[in-house]
Amino acid sequence: MDYGLLAFSLGSFAFTALAAYQIGRFATRFHLPLISGYLLAGLLAGPFVLQLMARPNVEILRFLDEVSLAFIAFAAGSEMALDELRGRYRSIGWNTLTQIAAIYIFCGATIFLLADYIPFMQGLTTAGKAAVSLMAGTILAARSPSSAIAIINEMRARGPFVKGVLGVTLVKDVLIVVLFAFSTSVAATLLTGRSFDAGFIILVAFEILASIGFGILIAQLMALLLRNHWEDWLKIPLLLLIGYLVFALAGEIRQFSHDNLPFELLFEPLLICMVASFWITNRSPYRSELRHLLHRVETPIFVIFFTLIGQALDLSVLGALLPITLVIFAVRLAALFIGGYIGGTLAGDPPRFNRLTWMAYITQAGVGLGLAKEVAIEFPQLGNEFATLMVAAIVLSQLAGPPFFKFAIRMVGESHLPKDIADDEILDVVIVGIENQSRQLAERLLEHGWRVKLLDIDQSHVSQLTASDGLRHEHWLPEISAEKVGALIEPKTEVAVTLLPDDADSLKLCQIFYEDFGITRQIARLNTFNLVEQFRDLGVHVLDPANAMVHLLDNFVRAPQLAAMVFEDDPDHDVVQVTIADPNVDGLHLRELILPDDVLVMAIVRRGHSIVPHGYTNLHLEDEVTLIGPTESLEEVALKLGY
Repeated sequence: MDYGLLAFSLGSFAFTALAAYQIGRFATRFHLPLISGYLLAGLLAGPFVLQLMARPNVEILRFLDEVSLAFIAFAAGSEMALDELRGRYRSIGWNTLTQIAAIYIFCGATIFLLADYIPFMQGLTTAGKAAVSLMAGTILAARSPSSAIAIINEMRARGPFVKGVLGVTLVKDVLIVVLFAFSTSVAATLLTGRSFDAGFIILVAFEILASIGFGILIAQLMALLLRNHWEDWLKIPLLLLIGYLVFALAGEIRQFSHDNLPFELLFEPLLICMVASFWITNRSPYRSELRHLLHRVETPIFVIFFTLIGQALDLSVLGALLPITLVIFAVRLAALFIGGYIGGTLAGDPPRFNRLTWMAYITQAGVGLGLAKEVAIEFPQLGNEFATLMVAAIVLSQLAGPPFFKFAIRMVGESHLPKDIADDEILDVVIVGIENQSRQLAERLLEHGWRVKLLDIDQSHVSQLTASDGLRHEHWLPEISAEKVGALIEPKTEVAVTLLPDDADSLKLCQIFYEDFGITRQIARLNTFNLVEQFRDLGVHVLDPANAMVHLLDNFVRAPQLAAMVFEDDPDHDVVQVTIADPNVDGLHLRELILPDDVLVMAIVRRGHSIVPHGYTNLHLEDEVTLIGPTESLEEVALKLGY
């Protein structure tokens, strides 16, 4: 190896990758995906445009491709958590099978029929054209889990349609990699002119089963790494090294079998890596650690991978293939509609889901591009032209897919953006007693998406505050009665806070809130302790300002970090209580939930009784789960569990 050329190539690529990262961020301002910016930067810097990276410089960086492909396979397998798919197995199974079959058949047949119009296929034999069609059909059936999850989170989507889409997306990529292993074995046979016989079928079955077995062995090696309490800066390179060695070993086995055996052994490294991370995710206690490490290195790997793909794109080939690409894209959309409609009908899904489901599966990215790159590496006789055709089709899908998916989510009514949230999904609180503290509390709850009603029995407090404050949520309560209260508060108010100067008035209000409106979560600030037992009989959380300060100071003394996160204005952390409303969570163990690493479950309340949470705590509908963590992560968890 020319180490001087390697060092120069790495240095040049580092500058290109930094530029790609900035271009990708700039692309998002125009509502374009990040990878479009990475691809554009690679294309401009590559040997076909500005020639900042010549072809030898790109070729010598092939090991970065293999590291990136290993990461993509690890990431795809880690998303496939079987715990989260239960309850939708029938729908997921039928939709996955029919969509893969439809795209595999229709897109593969289209490419075969258009072979004479595709430059790099014109000189191939009929068997060679069939080989290319098989591999292309497999790649075009792939989906992008990361893109799907990003859109679901952006739309705050929740419901059976989204649950099914996510399940199909995850299962599909696993099956696609298995199908790819089969397709590449068939393609290798077709391109070399070998005949199909019983020995070939046995060989292909052995290759796939052996790849799965090797994946399980690699999972044991990964578990040894993940269980150690090493720093991330050491674990991440070792994890990527394991992935690279899988590709290197698969290549060595293929070369050795080619030179010394009457057949080639094609162990699929993508399948091995995906099986390994799938095993870790579902059969070990280390899935959180694996996801944490993959998340830490996700951005630089994607920048490297998509920039390298951009550098391999030939503009002249891309221009010549554009009409063909548009035809393939249109056929893929038709195949998605046919496969989705048939699969949904067989699964018994609602007709409105079946009409819209194709829109949810258009987007492609990591896995599809990874498979295209793998073909370019394993079959150099096809050159980069095959990869260019696939990349062009995938980029079209990546650009068109998100708007269609968002439209489908809105049409089925599963978007939970602020303007889409139904009244009964908004948390309501009534605060009685208008003063500085109640005003500040109202402002903070409004910032967190609550609907706030401020009441007071003193009309002067209401008129004075309304004139100066502008919150526009204040109302005068002329009489403490169920009739007057009912006219002012929302029907399904969840929380009541009472801050009146007279404890007797506060008690009367708490009784009305509990007995007439069923509000079980109540907080009352008392001025004396004469009526404390009556408040506690109603289940009201009693707050005494003097004792509260003592407890607060005690927490800061004995647990300063936790107290700082809970009680101070920490912009990075928050505490929320989530009511479990998703039926798919009902009955799961706490350890079976895939929560972000930076979210901690502090407490669970079930029917008024507190439960100290541990990994084997069962979760049930209507459980109140208290969580602490960064605001964005808490929103993600709340979306998964309920409201």
